Amino acid sequence: MKEPIATIKNTRRIQEEHGVHTKKSFGQNFIIEPKVVEKIANAAIRSKDDLVIEVGPGIGALTQYLCEKADHVIAFEIDERLPEILYKEIGDEHLEIILQDFLEADIDKVIRERRKSGQRVDFVSNLPYYITTPILFKLFEAQEHPDTITVMLQKEVGERFLAKNSSKSYNNLSVVTQYRCDVKKIMDVSRHVFMPKPNVDSMVIQFTFNDKYHVQDEPLFFDMVRACFVQRRKTIYNNLQAWLADKELAAEMLDRAGIGASDRAQQLRVEDFIRLYEVNYEKIRERKS
Repeated sequence: MKEPIATIKNTRRIQEEHGVHTKKSFGQNFIIEPKVVEKIANAAIRSKDDLVIEVGPGIGALTQYLCEKADHVIAFEIDERLPEILYKEIGDEHLEIILQDFLEADIDKVIRERRKSGQRVDFVSNLPYYITTPILFKLFEAQEHPDTITVMLQKEVGERFLAKNSSKSYNNLSVVTQYRCDVKKIMDVSRHVFMPKPNVDSMVIQFTFNDKYHVQDEPLFFDMVRACFVQRRKTIYNNLQAWLADKELAAEMLDRAGIGASDRAQQLRVEDFIRLYEVNYEKIRERKS
């Protein structure tokens, strides 16, 4: 591999040579510590045969290591200044760049067309903070979802994904994520390894899709979970009856699921939400249809 892009010297060289500086509107912060991107790539990719998808490669600090570890890396980039730089600095032997907003891309089609039979798909990214949740939920809801998602994101957001019930960070995001995936922390990342330096620290976490849970009409289930957390200080009964617009039905549903009306949503485990939904599915569907 060439000298790492993820250094202050090379980041500045690339910026000066090509006249590219970070755009706040794209949430760009370039990593300047090679050990960080190397560890992310090692955690994310199991084999050279994996298909790797990255969003927001920037000038290629992480992309460079991904291309060392995998034979096919697809990078979605929204900044039209950057593909030429990426191909020059990294080459195109293993790299395919799609100049498109990932949120507008048909990810199912991309994976179907490029994945070989039996091939693992790894999603890896230093996510722009301002679109972290939309990108992750696009992947969670995809038909052709990756096997793993390894991302760097704002530390506070990462703690919500990892949170267990009764903790301060536990919310609807925690429940929906843990319904679909096993979640683990790879490492904490200091704000000081970025240029320009953001105002917060980061965290790298990994989501691995599993088949633990299955409910009918998942979008309706997720809608119920979100409703239960609308006002954290209120009881689950108060939030549920507001969503259903029916006090009696809310009380009946909680009683049938063995959940106290005075409990709060943050006290419930993922399994409790599933039980609340499943034993009341017909009533919920009838009410919300």
